[in-house]
Amino acid sequence: MAGFIVIIICLLLLIILLLYKLYRQQKDIYDFADRLERHLDDLLSDKDIEDVEDMEDTLFGKVNEKLGRLSKVWKVRQRTNQEQKETIKELISDISHQTKTPIANQKLYLEILSKELTSKQGQEYLVKMEKQIDKLDFLFQNMVKMSRLETGIILIKKEKEDLVQTLSHAVAQIVPLAAKKQMEISVDTQEKFWILHDRKWTEEAIFNLLDNAVKYTEAGGKIHIEIKPQEIFTRLSIQDTGKGIATERQAQIFTRFYREPEVHEQEGIGIGLYLARQIMELQNGYIEVRSEVGRGAEFVLYFPNEE
Repeated sequence: MAGFIVIIICLLLLIILLLYKLYRQQKDIYDFADRLERHLDDLLSDKDIEDVEDMEDTLFGKVNEKLGRLSKVWKVRQRTNQEQKETIKELISDISHQTKTPIANQKLYLEILSKELTSKQGQEYLVKMEKQIDKLDFLFQNMVKMSRLETGIILIKKEKEDLVQTLSHAVAQIVPLAAKKQMEISVDTQEKFWILHDRKWTEEAIFNLLDNAVKYTEAGGKIHIEIKPQEIFTRLSIQDTGKGIATERQAQIFTRFYREPEVHEQEGIGIGLYLARQIMELQNGYIEVRSEVGRGAEFVLYFPNEE
């Protein structure tokens, strides 16, 4: 009987010991998870990860060491990227400055020459030269915009603004060009649409789409603009009665310097749609196109409603 009691006591002690070990293991796991979470938060917040000398031989100590190394590598890469960005920023600024002066000088010389030359042929050459200089100026301005957006030198600053007002500014710029071709522009929207967006760059994107619509629509054509709220996005569409875009080319039109073979006689450098897409993506939105050859095109900008 005494032996049986001893066995029972031993079993109870063994169970207690196992339960204690299980408790300790569970506590260690919780502690490990808690420490790991705090260290990951530090890593994401760009803080230094503290060394844990008393736990070097533990699993957490080994994980902590790896995280510390990762943090150091990440910071070195961040510094390198920032240095590269600053170098590119200086280069873009220098190119912009260096090209503005000669272009401005050429325009001044052309103005002087136009007063000196009286022959019809001379005047024609001057007009052609002026157009080429304007095109070169336009190219450089857009190259600088594109480079600044791509390198993150210019940051998109989204604020709650009236999208209708942003649209109005873009339309006001395109009206004179549309009037020359006797085109009709109609707008269907409610009075106000307050959404988060960068007013300046969104205006640039809308203008680029309107500019394309005017360029590639015959005289007397129509452009219809509509803003509609949806559950997740606010939808701004620009529809024209132009020549349309073949289905197989619709993915290409958003690439840099792409121009359709049939429109090389039109002024342009093939960068407007690329910039429009970049601007929308930097605002967590997107752009899509629907078109058929000979039946016009519709470009739609989607702005997220809440973030």
